Amino acid sequence: MTLRNAATDLPATDATPPADAAGRFSLDACRLVDLPKIHDPRGNLTFIEGGVHVPFDIARVYYLYDVPGGAERGGHAHRALHQLIVAMSGSFDVVLDDGRAQRTVHLNRSYVGLFVCPMIWRELTNFSSGSVCMVLASNRYDEADYYRDYAAFRADVR
Repeated sequence: MTLRNAATDLPATDATPPADAAGRFSLDACRLVDLPKIHDPRGNLTFIEGGVHVPFDIARVYYLYDVPGGAERGGHAHRALHQLIVAMSGSFDVVLDDGRAQRTVHLNRSYVGLFVCPMIWRELTNFSSGSVCMVLASNRYDEADYYRDYAAFRADVR
């Protein structure tokens, strides 16, 4: 997996830091991931393989599109789910929050993904017109995995 440090202050390293002794992840575990880009005059190609380009097997893929101007998506955290978020078209911001600090990452390239580990609150904002957000997830949908109340999330990460 090729990881890098972009214009944000996200750390770049080849390994996802483990959770702390209490099982908590921090913003330091979130990473920008450079995906393979095969240049071709007929059009470029990028691919993603679970366990190779992302540190998990891919169990679910979904995408957001036709997001109205000014709308926000996300507004939740996951107890166990790992995700890779990719701006397939256009751009948007991802606001990450581990309950102690916040960081905003701007995504605007289809060959760069944002790895988000469990126990990170995320909000997707500032969608450009026509943007498409694709998310690769480590597990199938499970409502029990969600924190939808920020106060409950904060109480559990402290």
